[in-house]
Amino acid sequence: MAEAKLSAASLPAHALPHPLANPGYGKRSAPDQLPRTAHDFAHLSPREASIAAYIDRLPDGADISVKTLAKTLPYGQCALRTALNNLQRAGHLRRGREHLADSGSQRWITRTWFTRTARDDNWWATFTRGDVPKEPPQPARPTPTRSRAHILLAALGRTAPVLTLSQADCAALAPLVTEWFARGATDAAVLHALTSGLPTPVHHPAALVRTRLTGKLPPEPVREPYRPPLRVLECAKCGAPGRPEALPGGICGACRGERAPSGHHTPLPASAVHTRAAAIRAAMDQRRHEGTPA
Repeated sequence: MAEAKLSAASLPAHALPHPLANPGYGKRSAPDQLPRTAHDFAHLSPREASIAAYIDRLPDGADISVKTLAKTLPYGQCALRTALNNLQRAGHLRRGREHLADSGSQRWITRTWFTRTARDDNWWATFTRGDVPKEPPQPARPTPTRSRAHILLAALGRTAPVLTLSQADCAALAPLVTEWFARGATDAAVLHALTSGLPTPVHHPAALVRTRLTGKLPPEPVREPYRPPLRVLECAKCGAPGRPEALPGGICGACRGERAPSGHHTPLPASAVHTRAAAIRAAMDQRRHEGTPA
């Protein structure tokens, strides 16, 4: 029976119809994940591994709520809720809210971030602050013998025979073409700049190409300053927002059964936690509203 469930849950995402969430909600892939392998979820139990593999193959925006997953996967809502919490403890999932900078809206959007690459609490804390934590460098792949710029220059003689270049010329001029690409130029734009209105005759093809690449270099594109989104994580059980360091494994202290520092020995009831969480959200929205110019 367990093997049947595992097989069904491991089907590729396109094999089972899976609905999308409302626009702006649903699954959000965490950045800089490692390439997919057959062993990404080998450290998890079979049930959690099958569910994680299924979610991993869903597109961003897919509805991965417990109710929707229960309609697609061979598990009940209770089992799925437990499995998602286990995936959160393992570092594959976090729940929270996000406000996109310059969105023109005061709304905080509910987010569920998923990553096939397990992350620790420090990574999620950095991500919450709007930074993108860097993964350790992967083994370098063999670099091609000729770059895109080198290939364009080597083929230049096919478009304009008078601009046929030597191997040495291509190697020397390639960095100039690479700069064009860095500024957003296409291959067609570079070719047009090099081949249009050629003089007759062309005595020094390499010198002419160098002159045009430097003299006609397009300006650097104007880039807007990056403004990271505002993010806050929430407890997987009670939904209370909190700082990442107060939510190890995505669970708040009250839901872990920890005693409050003030000396209270009885955990707050669920209704009090929800009320407090709602008050915190309302205060956050109010502060942002007050700080917005009229």
